[in-house]
Amino acid sequence: MARMVYHDETGPHEVKPTTKSVWICQCGLSQNYPFCDGSHKPAVREDKSKLYIYDKARQNVIEIKDDSD
Repeated sequence: MARMVYHDETGPHEVKPTTKSVWICQCGLSQNYPFCDGSHKPAVREDKSKLYIYDKARQNVIEIKDDSD
């Protein structure tokens, strides 16, 4: 499954080493990007053969297409 989200930032974000685990968002849906906030939970149910296009707030699917399009 693929996912299309809008990213407004143009630069990197530094993650400094800490004494505890730091979870980095891999799905692109976090509202606390680049850190994971649990927003990926609905993505677990996404069909792997589809492309999911989210709104700018990264909260609502606005379109679903075949991933081959």
